Amino acid sequence: MSERILIRNADAVVTCDPADRVLYNSDILICGNRIEAVGSNLAAGDAQIIDAAGKYVYPGLVNTHHHFFQAFVRNLMTIDRPGLTLMQWLDDIYKVFVRIDGDVIFYASAACMADLIKHGCTCSVDHQYCYTPATGKQGVDRQMEAARLMGFRFVAARGTNTLPRWKGSTIPDEMCETTAEYLDDCQRLLALYHDPEPFSMRQIVLAPCQPINCTEDTFLETIRLARSAGVHMHTHLCEGENSSMVRRFGVRSLEWCRRIGFVGSDIWLAHGRETLPEEYALLAENHMGISHCPAPTMLGGSEILDIPGMRKAGIPISLGVDGCATNDGSNMLDTLRLAYLMQTFLSKKRGGCPSPYEMLKLATVGGAGMIGRPELGQLAAGKAADLFMIDARRLEYAGALHDPASMLAKLGVTGPVWLTMINGRVVYRDDHLTGVDEAKLLQEGEQVCTRVLRDTCEAFAPYRRNPQ
Repeated sequence: MSERILIRNADAVVTCDPADRVLYNSDILICGNRIEAVGSNLAAGDAQIIDAAGKYVYPGLVNTHHHFFQAFVRNLMTIDRPGLTLMQWLDDIYKVFVRIDGDVIFYASAACMADLIKHGCTCSVDHQYCYTPATGKQGVDRQMEAARLMGFRFVAARGTNTLPRWKGSTIPDEMCETTAEYLDDCQRLLALYHDPEPFSMRQIVLAPCQPINCTEDTFLETIRLARSAGVHMHTHLCEGENSSMVRRFGVRSLEWCRRIGFVGSDIWLAHGRETLPEEYALLAENHMGISHCPAPTMLGGSEILDIPGMRKAGIPISLGVDGCATNDGSNMLDTLRLAYLMQTFLSKKRGGCPSPYEMLKLATVGGAGMIGRPELGQLAAGKAADLFMIDARRLEYAGALHDPASMLAKLGVTGPVWLTMINGRVVYRDDHLTGVDEAKLLQEGEQVCTRVLRDTCEAFAPYRRNPQ
């Protein structure tokens, strides 16, 4: 018999369901990995009780774009230097990336997952495109290893770069694969890890890094394999590369995608900040979504995504943390508030902006829909038991507790949550990850970072405590 858990007497349950219900003094009954009922005075029976008095409960956040492998360049290189373009910054940071190995990927992934879990994220897509002689083809395998350890719901977007630098790519030769190598590994990963069933903990997405760093054939073969396997596709687009695309192909990125057939509801794009209003129809007609990542937009001084205009046009929007190299963290609660504040900055010019609660829904049901996971992002009967709670009895929340639905985006919750549950299992509670020796992982991760990167990369030289 599946284990039953009753979350009892929560001060507020923000469901994010189609009726946008906020339930007070309510319970959530969980059977195995899914929610059986949400309401008041639910019968406990033989269920394990979690006392939620004084707690606000929310659906688990869904992060639709990340780069775990970048975690060990946090607090290192900044993109906000005057006159620095994205492509110039990439040239600097790639000098570090080419040294990354499988151990770095494992411990960096564990660090990111810990940050995500502690801040209410229960499912994340990671765009892993760092394949070098040091990593081999084991990048996703090491991430899956970390996800199993952390009890995290994980969608691995297998990326690639296939265009050599001498042909116009921004990628170092050490990070370049052939299309055949990429396809072979995609097929291997699909066979090993992809579970297409609802409530699955592991899925695979095919994700060429971006058109400027891949051959056209890479994208064409991605379309062929992904659609034959019934999996989603993902890529970076409209984030600073359009001028290069016009020089190379005579058209902007989205038109290039349309011409080769890289369009459809099974595709979502990262960033999209350079998308022009006249291009909105192409995205809307093809039901292609955008993962909005506010942190790199802010750090790079880039265009602020026109969420009101895009939503009005019918373009799906979700939220992403993005890589630690352009965020320096993996905090989805921070991402949520930053996204809201960025929209308010232009609200008068744009005639309004999404409400704080609407922004929360982008991070829950919006993200779930974008990756084809309708069982996620809501607290309702039949949905996945993915949720988090905050302790609303903290002094800093005094005077702000009247609107739980707006609280996360408008007020901001800056510290860790009280509890996170994934797939019906408590993975974090009272500042402790369940079944994880954080001190040991931290020590091991620091040793790996020092051995592989700090002692070998020039970028770390100013910070060495005992310079040679």
